[in-house]
Amino acid sequence: MSSKIGGVNGGSPTGAIGAGRSVQRPQDAATGSTQGSNASNGSNESVQITGVARQLANLEQAVHDLPAVNDAKVAQISSAIEQGTYSINARHIADQLVQMEKALKGLVDSSGTDPDPGAE
Repeated sequence: MSSKIGGVNGGSPTGAIGAGRSVQRPQDAATGSTQGSNASNGSNESVQITGVARQLANLEQAVHDLPAVNDAKVAQISSAIEQGTYSINARHIADQLVQMEKALKGLVDSSGTDPDPGAE
């Protein structure tokens, strides 16, 4: 059995999926029951996409839309290296890493779950 989630594996755009809507299963014209309902015993099944899952799907789509390589930035850095003017600002790199860590922690805090509670 194969399952696909919108936005994963190059599928359909993620904007059309989620937004708190229930997933409706197609009905069989002959029996009037939903496909795959033998295992559900007639219960009304629905799938809800959480806010965090929706946010992650949107982020995934945004990353997917970005070019794999920023050619202008590569050319700029290559030129600076060739000219001997490229410098590394360790403080800036450390600040960016801390900022990213805080942003990721904010995602975990807002979801109410901590995937690695012993990490702190």
